[in-house]
Amino acid sequence: MLIGYARVSKGDEQNNALQEKALKEAGCTKLFEEAASGRRWDRPELHRMLDQLREGDTVIVWKLDRLSRSLKDVLHIMDKIKAAGADFRSLTEAIDTISPAGRMMMQMIGCFAEFERAMIRERTSAGLAAARAEGRVGGRRPKLTPGQRADIAENVLSGRNTAAQMARLYGVSEPTVSRIVQAQKRAATTSLADAN
Repeated sequence: MLIGYARVSKGDEQNNALQEKALKEAGCTKLFEEAASGRRWDRPELHRMLDQLREGDTVIVWKLDRLSRSLKDVLHIMDKIKAAGADFRSLTEAIDTISPAGRMMMQMIGCFAEFERAMIRERTSAGLAAARAEGRVGGRRPKLTPGQRADIAENVLSGRNTAAQMARLYGVSEPTVSRIVQAQKRAATTSLADAN
């Protein structure tokens, strides 16, 4: 079965008419259409289509970016299509995984995606190293000061207040309070061992 997938971005003035016409001319007997961002993974029609794929089916899109705007997601979708025993065809880019040339093209896209991921990792590492060299540390700023953390641990360990009460008082979750208390216990144990 030839299955078409058409997508326009949500809120756009455009509609699926052009894609629908091209997909029907390509022989699609079933169409899945939706209005959603190509960057979103949680697209119901895309997942309905992937769930219904059977061996021998071919998924057809008007253009590769209709499937997804993320190269990583395109490759993930391709893996799902392949796992179902189906093929893929993009009309505009003339990619067709039925042919050896089409399969080679998808492998090249995979290589570019891996290269892109490696470059992002390299730039991220270089940026973090530069920030550390300037004395900046990444991550979210701590919500509690060292004094507040000590107050929480002292109150809970002494039994004056429960973890739930301290969590409400400082506007944090109970697991956060538990981690603070456990860290305080470990610190106390370490300092006792060092003293002996």
